[in-house]
Amino acid sequence: MYLIGQYLVYMVVAIGLFGVGIAVYLRVTPYQEIHLIRSGNAAAAWSLGGVMIGLALPMASAMAHSISLADMALWSAVALAFQLLAYFAAGLALKDIRGGIEADRTAYGVALGALSVAVGILNAGALTY
Repeated sequence: MYLIGQYLVYMVVAIGLFGVGIAVYLRVTPYQEIHLIRSGNAAAAWSLGGVMIGLALPMASAMAHSISLADMALWSAVALAFQLLAYFAAGLALKDIRGGIEADRTAYGVALGALSVAVGILNAGALTY
């Protein structure tokens, strides 16, 4: 029974941290991803989907390797920070990232989403040590 309780605590905390992380990301970006996705914008969907995966991967690694909930929360915050850095780096490389996403240029969304996943994989790997 103890293990089930621990599992539930970690899952609830992880889902909460994930939600907070995505909410922070949505506030930082200059466009309204949810509104764009609801209106059928594939670029916004690719971009946000990549961020979700890119955030979940290191969070899962943090859950597997952390010594406490506080440790997991700390490393989850680090993962979010790297996702935000990746977004800003993509903005420098792609120049008009806002215009590209808002205009539903799928290449912008796929590139940003792929970068987010790649950063998440690297981040997850770094958390194993």
